[in-house]
Amino acid sequence: MAPDPAPIIDAHHHLWDPDAASYPWMAGEAMRPIRRPFTIADVEAIASANGVGRTVVVQARPDLRESLGLLALAAGHDVVAGVVGWVDLTAPDVADQVERVRAAPGGERLVGIRPMAQFEPDERWLLRSDVARGLDAVTRAGLTFDLLVTTRELPSAVEVVRSHPATTFVLDHIAKPPIASGDLRRWAAELAPLGELENVSCKVSGLVTEAAWESWSVDDLRPPIHTALQVFGEDRLIFGSDWPVCLLAASYERVLAAARACLSELTPAAREAVFGANARRAYRLRM
Repeated sequence: MAPDPAPIIDAHHHLWDPDAASYPWMAGEAMRPIRRPFTIADVEAIASANGVGRTVVVQARPDLRESLGLLALAAGHDVVAGVVGWVDLTAPDVADQVERVRAAPGGERLVGIRPMAQFEPDERWLLRSDVARGLDAVTRAGLTFDLLVTTRELPSAVEVVRSHPATTFVLDHIAKPPIASGDLRRWAAELAPLGELENVSCKVSGLVTEAAWESWSVDDLRPPIHTALQVFGEDRLIFGSDWPVCLLAASYERVLAAARACLSELTPAAREAVFGANARRAYRLRM
């Protein structure tokens, strides 16, 4: 009898309550299905139903209070192995902010920091001198730096990874390939240089919402995932569901099944790494 597969680590999900805080990116009719509370109890139910052992919850709002709230939740729920939070990287007291978050209840589960660079008007925001100072503070604290970027910001992401070899980076959502357009050429060209930089890993996450929400198929996801595999290799790919954002286009179960299908040609050991061990290493998770 074949052994049971190792429990999955879902390295990218969110928790929020739009009734209690503002999420400007969630405005508009298209976002209505996810403009409601999603709780830790929801995560525990999904994990139990899908063989997920641990998760990493990621900030969805640039506010220190959200990071503190997520850590407090993590402190009381073992399903959350880590939190990727937010601090103001441009602030003179950014190092103090990092220490404040780490000293808060649940602070030992802070594993990374994520600015929301894709929403900055300046496509070269990541290369600002004040951001670099903040990134240095993140690095000194031993935290991973998540890159939330699109094709527009990828050149800056390459520069910042190249100039910070001591920092561990994780690229979210494979930099959001424009799957629905069918033209991945520029995205793939801008992504390729990251493969040469060993201090960056890449999340296979957030893809169904870059495809046509109502009509996507697994075959639509194969090209960007195959490109990511070529660029980063199996040792630097990390599975994430991007739940509940994924619900705009697919259920959790369908997202997980699609990722498995697209990675089915990997060896069993490599698949287990993508769905677990690679996240443990990139985020230094205590399991």
